[in-house]
Amino acid sequence: MGSLQYTCRMKNTSLAEMLTQNEYPGRGIVLGISDDGKYAVIAYFIMGRSENSRNRIFVADGDGIRVQVFDKSKMTDERLIIYTPVRTLGTATIVTNGDHTDTVYDGMCRQLTFEQSLEACTFEPDAPHFTPRISGIMRVAGGLCNYALSIIKSDPASSDACNRFTFAYESPVRAQGRCIHTYTGNGSPLPSFEGEPVLVDICGNIDSFTNLVWENLNSENKISLFTRFIALDTGAMQSRIVNKNDTAMI
Repeated sequence: MGSLQYTCRMKNTSLAEMLTQNEYPGRGIVLGISDDGKYAVIAYFIMGRSENSRNRIFVADGDGIRVQVFDKSKMTDERLIIYTPVRTLGTATIVTNGDHTDTVYDGMCRQLTFEQSLEACTFEPDAPHFTPRISGIMRVAGGLCNYALSIIKSDPASSDACNRFTFAYESPVRAQGRCIHTYTGNGSPLPSFEGEPVLVDICGNIDSFTNLVWENLNSENKISLFTRFIALDTGAMQSRIVNKNDTAMI
């Protein structure tokens, strides 16, 4: 019975297929458990349509990463696109698509919860898109993990209204994860993500997983990718960064 039940749980959406079918998911977070059950898995990617947005790379910053300008001579506006996507706080890894990484970090340092920390945030003021703010937190301790994903977005009926959704996963199952991203596809204005985070398959080691995500993002629009595997038994972290732009700074 246990084997049959596990087989049924494996019927997830193919992460590769989901990414391939969406020309422009924008910025995205994947959280889950490796197929061998030994690692908590994190992925964060960014995409861009304008020259300004594409002029970025990820660089390591302590136990996290930050977004950095690639060619300073071509940067015209750093607002909303230069930030720290990933930070660690104790046994937690925080990942977001904007400066609210710092908001969550600071709030949790003041003993606020993940959700309470995000109450200070709304969607991005980039009319007409009103890009959602997406966030994730992965906690690993004592051989166990749990994670949560959040999206803060404008109401379809009124850009003045803010809708908040948090999805918590207390007993994640191996070989599966959840993916949330900012847009459901390309368009003008860009259509915001809707519904629950997508249940996706997680497979392979950190290098094969990184390659799967990177190779299935739209080749024209992808910019950078960060992945991390955290050993459930020890908390040891392995991380990878992939940049479309050369990592040699100009």
